[in-house]
Amino acid sequence: MIGIAELAVSRAPDTLTTLGLGSCVGVALYDAAHRIGGLAHIMLPCAPSACPTEYHAKYADTAIHELLQRLMLLGADLRSLTAKLAGGAHMFASLGKSDYLQIGQKNLLACYELLAEHSIAVVAEETGGTVGRTVVFDCQSGQMLVRTAMPKAEFII
Repeated sequence: MIGIAELAVSRAPDTLTTLGLGSCVGVALYDAAHRIGGLAHIMLPCAPSACPTEYHAKYADTAIHELLQRLMLLGADLRSLTAKLAGGAHMFASLGKSDYLQIGQKNLLACYELLAEHSIAVVAEETGGTVGRTVVFDCQSGQMLVRTAMPKAEFII
């Protein structure tokens, strides 16, 4: 179970789960050949300078870097990693389209840019909209189950 602003890596047959992805983004990285995966629950696009290590999972830039480091320690081949994303919703839609409140979109853009920098393809996503999500990432199959509460729905990506 991965909390807000946390991350974890594991291998098959484990699953990695995070709850409450609103404007936050769940980033799953996966090495299919070795069945090794990682999941981060990212809150904000970029860390402030001198960000303490214990807060690295909170920010897209430091969380993705940390995921890559931990996946390598487990034996993942970074050249074969793929990504799946969930979340990045516009949770403050009723307050208008103020750029300040577009946290979900900013989080997604930061994730796309960072993954592209590392040549990691986004192979599936369930992002945007105005609903919160829960995800379960399966390190055996590489599938991500995405659940929404309102409206109640399930997607496998």
